[in-house]
Amino acid sequence: MAQKLGHLKESASQTAGPYVHIGLTPNFAEIGGVYPEDLGLVLRSDKARGEAITIRGRIYDGTGTVLKDALVEIWQADSDGLYNSPSEMRGSADPHFAGWARCPTDMATGEFVFKTVKPGRVPFPDGRMMAPHVSLWIVARGINIGLNTRMYFSDEAEANAEDPILTRLEHQNRVPTLIGQRNGDEVVFDIYLQGDNETVFFDI
Repeated sequence: MAQKLGHLKESASQTAGPYVHIGLTPNFAEIGGVYPEDLGLVLRSDKARGEAITIRGRIYDGTGTVLKDALVEIWQADSDGLYNSPSEMRGSADPHFAGWARCPTDMATGEFVFKTVKPGRVPFPDGRMMAPHVSLWIVARGINIGLNTRMYFSDEAEANAEDPILTRLEHQNRVPTLIGQRNGDEVVFDIYLQGDNETVFFDI
């Protein structure tokens, strides 16, 4: 007689809900005593090399409503194009720049803000240089799996035009959804989850 296999059933999926803030940003959720400050709060120190910039934006759902309970993480190269990572073999990254940060959206305005430096160019696996960019990961209500996207810079038109990722997009009319608008030392990058202006997301 064949043995009963007893396969386990797949667990039901669920969205991040409010617990993402409790687990990842407890101080923001007014839960003290876990960390002195929430992890990922500080991206650069005053000694960090390169051009200091501030990235700010909002996340919009399919109805055009701003999400006020989302969480955004970014990671990027330093101003020399080096990552603060043990796997970085091209040189030593700026020790005064973390390269990674986390920010919950403001409960009143829905805005996320990162004080960072403009990243340098990094090579694509085939050696071609990518345009300066920042990678973002978004979680929020209604999202079962975190969404990954990139932000490029509006003042890097020449580099953007030859970027291996941007030039690979099948629908080139969607490239502007990946471009942060530079205004002085600020870059505005709004993210649209659905609709006509839906941001390009990457399956990584």
